[in-house]
Amino acid sequence: MSLHKNLLFTLSFISFLGGLTFFSAAALAQHENTSAQHGKFSSSPIKDSRPNILFIFTDDHAYQALSAYGSNRNETPNMDKLADEGMLFTNCCVTNSICGPSRAVIQTGKYSHINGFMTNNDRFNCQQQTFPKLLGASGYQTAIIGKWHLSCPVQGYDYAETLIGQGPYLNPPMIKNGERVSYTGRTTEIITDRSLEWLKNRDPEKPFLLMTQHKAPHRNWQAYLEFYNLYRDREFPYPETFDDTYKNRGRAALEQDMSIAETLTHQDLKITKPGDWNSMTEEQKEQWMNMYEGRPAEYEKVKDDPVALKKWKYQCYMKDYLACVAAVDHEIGRMLTFLEENGLAENTVVVYASDQGFYLGEHGWFDKRFMYNESFKTPLIVRWPGNVKPGTRNNALVSNVDFAETFLEMAGVPIPEDMQGLSLVPILQGNTPDDWRSSIYYHYYEYPAEHMVKKHEGVYDGRFKLIHFYDDVDEWEFYDLEKDPRELQNLYSEPEYSSEITRMKAELENQKKKLNVPPVQVNPRSYLYDEEMAKTRPGMKGYFNRMKNISETRKKILAEE
Repeated sequence: MSLHKNLLFTLSFISFLGGLTFFSAAALAQHENTSAQHGKFSSSPIKDSRPNILFIFTDDHAYQALSAYGSNRNETPNMDKLADEGMLFTNCCVTNSICGPSRAVIQTGKYSHINGFMTNNDRFNCQQQTFPKLLGASGYQTAIIGKWHLSCPVQGYDYAETLIGQGPYLNPPMIKNGERVSYTGRTTEIITDRSLEWLKNRDPEKPFLLMTQHKAPHRNWQAYLEFYNLYRDREFPYPETFDDTYKNRGRAALEQDMSIAETLTHQDLKITKPGDWNSMTEEQKEQWMNMYEGRPAEYEKVKDDPVALKKWKYQCYMKDYLACVAAVDHEIGRMLTFLEENGLAENTVVVYASDQGFYLGEHGWFDKRFMYNESFKTPLIVRWPGNVKPGTRNNALVSNVDFAETFLEMAGVPIPEDMQGLSLVPILQGNTPDDWRSSIYYHYYEYPAEHMVKKHEGVYDGRFKLIHFYDDVDEWEFYDLEKDPRELQNLYSEPEYSSEITRMKAELENQKKKLNVPPVQVNPRSYLYDEEMAKTRPGMKGYFNRMKNISETRKKILAEE
């Protein structure tokens, strides 16, 4: 075990011995003896008083759409309640901003290149070590309910009831302990219903890990009527970078396919009926029409005016997206109420997070993937009664690679040497180590693919950010977020920053060495502009041509500035 991890575990173990949290001295002694002899906790009839862990996870929830983070778009009262009673992290960064890989990082406490799940096209090796397996071996009962999205049957949980792939917003089929089941209703509610049912039927003599993982607010943002009505008549403010022309940036920003103006489809915008229309109940169809029947006429009024059309698309996107967030917030309220009414709140750690951030019109975008802050950072709120001072905010550089280690230390389970993150327990208890990490490594791998965000890696130290786009291009970007928080000015060629760039390049190499990252294979040949390269992906020829035309239009707009 690394010296840092060993020290963190030892300090936490000593704090447990001092009676700060949930172990009695007798229970700890019993745990130590049994662990040494058998590698797991005793099955003694004495109630195991280690904390329960409830991990509530959403898909694509931007921190800008959470009022505890200062949203000017929406209100999230139940998420805010967690923040008021716990700790909110302002610098929680992801290692790879895309759905499946983020989940694999959380399961393993390892970066994508180590756990093997680098893109959504990969298949997770479920045989490998995960933190739920370790918790289960230590006496925890474990369950995952909702979105799994790791392209393999669930392993490591006593109970699993998961969506198939992305899952729909209505009437979801699910896989329950290996068997297919179907439900009629709203997926966001059903995931909560199933979670509460599991909690009611759990063994009360054992601590639990429950991973409640929502589909929402993932694309295509299919709202539920009462939550849509919260925003139906609201006019949302436009981000300052809404009309970004990508001046002073490289080809990566110019050649992406995640823009509100060009990428959102008619189904995204509800101009046409959803693909699951025929499987919807009559009541569901009626509610859908109540929300969206006016959209085709609205579209006809603005479709020939590019400026008005882009703004209209943004307003539609915000109403639908934020309605999905509101539905999740409501369900979190149900979960918190259950904990309180059943005497579980004081001994249950509640964690709220998303698999990554998301763009809500910043740079004219939706989706994620880039290392720019809106997708690089994710919400993280932790309520841990007796350990976390209510209403605290923390600015330390933390990451989703730290979640597994944190849960293990909370449960008194040793952190394996091969995990690559750090336990957040000292930070949660108000004791950020003096030698806490000073930078975070990032790597995105999925290109060429949907949304056409180029492969890149980078490092962030809390102020400066260095990014290397290396496939289809060979370009560097460098940002001073203290002076340029919206990341609009690439300073890589500015002489006044040369020493900082040199330092950050060295830090990038140090991180890669520490994390065992293979050298990147730089490929500057463009799929859009090099015919021979395009031929290597014959099935994407039409897509490449479309993106070339879009990028050329963007270049013309930039040239006219």
